Amino acid sequence: MKIYRVAILGCRGRGTAAARAYHAHPRTEIVALCDLVEERRNTLGDEVGVSSRYADLDEMIKDTSPDIVAIPTGTEFHYDLCMQVLEHGVNIEVEKPMCIDLIQADDVIRKSEEKGVQVAVHHQGRVGSSMQAISKAYNEGKIGNLRYMYGSGKGYYGGYGLMNIGTHMLNNMLHFGKKCTSIAAHLTTGGKPISPEDVNPSPSGMGTIAGENITATLQYEGNVTGTLLQHRFKTMDTNAYTMELFGSEGRLFWKSAGAWFLPTPHYLPDGNNDKWESLDLLFPDHYDPNSSASQDDYWFVEEYVNALDEGREHTCSGKEGRHIIEMMMGIFESAAYGENVNLPQENRTHPLLRWRKENGLQPPNEMPRGYGEWLNLETKRITN
Repeated sequence: MKIYRVAILGCRGRGTAAARAYHAHPRTEIVALCDLVEERRNTLGDEVGVSSRYADLDEMIKDTSPDIVAIPTGTEFHYDLCMQVLEHGVNIEVEKPMCIDLIQADDVIRKSEEKGVQVAVHHQGRVGSSMQAISKAYNEGKIGNLRYMYGSGKGYYGGYGLMNIGTHMLNNMLHFGKKCTSIAAHLTTGGKPISPEDVNPSPSGMGTIAGENITATLQYEGNVTGTLLQHRFKTMDTNAYTMELFGSEGRLFWKSAGAWFLPTPHYLPDGNNDKWESLDLLFPDHYDPNSSASQDDYWFVEEYVNALDEGREHTCSGKEGRHIIEMMMGIFESAAYGENVNLPQENRTHPLLRWRKENGLQPPNEMPRGYGEWLNLETKRITN
């Protein structure tokens, strides 16, 4: 069977995670690494045994002819790098979120279709072991007909949490909701509905954001509704990063490290804490839990290999990634204009920048890229 040749573009944390997964998988071979910083590419190259190391992306692709280029870089670089790689006619995997707005996302999808190659967006949780377990139980009909979904973030500042972790949660929910058709959202900053003055550049280069706390109601096809919370906590809490599916016959509960089934649609606490049944997590037969590869990242590679073998799109396809951006822009647009937003949007410009302009304001001033420094500055603005 074909061994797919992979090049890694960006050798920091997410690049290292991607490289470990591709290195561990029996159907992929890392043929090259690219990073502007020699120390980073040498450190990762030594770990995964790759001697072809580049500072120039075009040179790397011409020399090594990869089947897939992984782009685990900062979000603000995704668009330019995706377009540059796609020009070579190579399949890509890009870190989430795919882009910072819909105009960029539309361009990436258009270019991939022009070149006849795939775009996969790294929403690894959607194909990971706990999601495999949830999907199996769901497909077996354990909860009957799906009627409602709930998802929460980890406690980041809401707008940043939406662009960062919310992308994963929306993608997880989309796996079951199939397609989101409309959104109504309420965003607050400092305890008040957001104003145009509350629009800021996101930390980590994730575009333009607003909202300290986000509550969004999502309408999906098939009469399924959902709620997404991205609320700022005083202290980050990864235990809050969960998804629950409510069906006519039961419920399913997801965390990145576990999956549970409740065999009743309604549950009243009665002192018996054993009603939730733990589900067995699912792994590819060839996954080695002792390897350095994260099981979610490994599953993502497994899905890409299978998709390319079968001539179909990755479960976390570029089109799905664009739909996630439509949903996030819809959340911002609904809160800004105080109305329900139907998807997909006809106006593809960023709604928050459009809102500021309509209120006579220029684009927001630059802010620190690092989340901690950014949050301190924003907290002072809110409290003054």
